[in-house]
Amino acid sequence: QVHVVESGGGLVQPGGSLRLSCSASGITFSIYSMGWYRQVPGKQRELVALITRDGSPTYVDAVKGRFTISRDNANANNTVWLQMNSLEPEDTAVYYCNARHLAPLLDFWGQGTQVTVSS
Repeated sequence: QVHVVESGGGLVQPGGSLRLSCSASGITFSIYSMGWYRQVPGKQRELVALITRDGSPTYVDAVKGRFTISRDNANANNTVWLQMNSLEPEDTAVYYCNARHLAPLLDFWGQGTQVTVSS
């Protein structure tokens, strides 16, 4: 059974930092691309950052230079992180972790963690 679990969300002031964690079990973690997405009420879920199975990151323009995605494939940690710095109120959303394998297509989501940036 596959489990994808996010943690680390919370309330932070503008300019502050948070580190989100995502652990994935029940999959061969090292062959999955991992992504962080976010969603606000009334809007579609959007990609924030993606890291390929070999560790190459991609970021949307809105978070470049502020967010860093990383992963640990070793020692069965099966964890991906999203370090978020210089947070802005516009970053407020529910953040979701995604594990994706393309061929065959396999897609797993976590339950989400709330990030609120407010003074």
